[in-house]
Amino acid sequence: MIQEYQLRVLPEIAANEQRLKEYLVHEKGLNAQQITATRILKRSIDARQRTIYVNLNVRAYLNEMPKEEEYQHTIYNNVEGKPQVIVVGAGPGGLFAALRLIELGLRPVIVERGKDVRERKKDLAQIGRQQAVNPESNYSFGEGGAGAYSDGKLYTRSKKRGNVDKILNVFCQHGASPSILVDAHPHIGTDKLPRVIENMRNTIIGCGGEVHFETRMDALIIEDDEVKGIETNTGKTFLGPVILATGHSARDVYRWLATHNVEIEAKGIAVGVRLEHPALLIDQIQYHNRNGRGKYLPAAEYSFVQQVDGRGVYSFCMCPGGFVVPAASGPEQIVVNGMSPSNRGSRWSNSGMVVEIRPEDLENEKIDAATPNGNSQFSIFNSQLNMLLFQEHLERLCWQQGNRKQTAPAQRMADFTRKKLSYDLPESSYAPGLVSSPLHFWMPAFITERLSKGFQLFGKYSRGFLTNEAVMIGVETRTSAPVRILRDKDTLQHVRIRGLFPCGEGAGYAGGIVSAGVDGERCAEAAKAYLNGDKQ
Repeated sequence: MIQEYQLRVLPEIAANEQRLKEYLVHEKGLNAQQITATRILKRSIDARQRTIYVNLNVRAYLNEMPKEEEYQHTIYNNVEGKPQVIVVGAGPGGLFAALRLIELGLRPVIVERGKDVRERKKDLAQIGRQQAVNPESNYSFGEGGAGAYSDGKLYTRSKKRGNVDKILNVFCQHGASPSILVDAHPHIGTDKLPRVIENMRNTIIGCGGEVHFETRMDALIIEDDEVKGIETNTGKTFLGPVILATGHSARDVYRWLATHNVEIEAKGIAVGVRLEHPALLIDQIQYHNRNGRGKYLPAAEYSFVQQVDGRGVYSFCMCPGGFVVPAASGPEQIVVNGMSPSNRGSRWSNSGMVVEIRPEDLENEKIDAATPNGNSQFSIFNSQLNMLLFQEHLERLCWQQGNRKQTAPAQRMADFTRKKLSYDLPESSYAPGLVSSPLHFWMPAFITERLSKGFQLFGKYSRGFLTNEAVMIGVETRTSAPVRILRDKDTLQHVRIRGLFPCGEGAGYAGGIVSAGVDGERCAEAAKAYLNGDKQ
């Protein structure tokens, strides 16, 4: 017999199976000798009140053992000799597109400009040690995409877009902990996700697909408004319909599309800083306890959002117990992001704190920003690439403020709201190092003024959050793609070019690992329909 219960219990009960069984006996009247096993189906933390509770959906097995697997398996058959589809990019969009193509009986050929996930890690280490960014292997480019080394969070709000549970189950099948099927905010962790990605690649190759690293797409082959394949920097041509899943930082791809009249448009982004607090302080605030999280609770998370002067100001990609990392993808850039290992055990917690920017905010507007050499005036006009150009402008300004290395400009949080230079900075997780800089002065005022007002409001909601113990690190610009590649909402093909399937976050249709994976599966299904003759 199987019974399911919705429970609201203390953390120490949720963390111990024996305590949970005792709770079921005493509170639900079950016979202890009949409980042969329990399984937690869903878990979330309720920290709204001073006493913290854990909400559980629990399945109790009475006089029988679980027969079902903890996760659902997908069958991948051999596709050697089957029609091939070119997948550009080995991030979550590309990997899940490739796996779904195999399910559908098609042969994926992945081309990835960066290195495999293990070799890529060596290049990431050099950013901190030698201040050197490899433009083809960094936090944005390489197997696994931008999510592989920036936390591995799997939370998404895009449940209406596709089968989110399918994506999580595929991750479990390739080595992720089944806990990601349980937790309200699932997380694999940057220490465990690379192995999962390797296993996904091995499945693709083992079924007859191909994966080509250090192979950059330089051009689409287009004839009579139909894609025939791609040309690469290696000189090799790959033929077939194309799923374009390049990620949000492939600016050369956006420029190529704009130059060759492949319809794209500027889209809204969010820009700001990475805000880092001591993890203990966030635990104290969120769990209402001067001792922090204690033994049974995870590192605390937070989420803030507020409308300020007509634009959203909000936290983004919150990394409890994590690190701030250098995420530039080319020379003369400083970009920051966050990551956290599976145990979320560092002494810091960080999140992006960003301001919504829409394309119309930049139309026909000049933006003055102070630089170490004086004033730099940035002027852009209504353009497909105006948001991209604005990102590049801010990242270069940040690089100049950071002494033209990967040392990042930073300012204490309360000093920023008071428009004061920080004469010293707190210890930080950011490995290349920080340099004190007046972010309130050189960043555009329409960003800094909204950030400052947002911080003051967040400080009112959450006492202790607005503090000089927190440091703002510039700049966070890669929250999403600055461009949307236009596609038909039904066929998912480009609006004009047949056989081209813009995919995932880089195409402007996803916002994270899971939603990119969902979009990758949808593009694979659309490619199948296209090859079956539905080419309209």
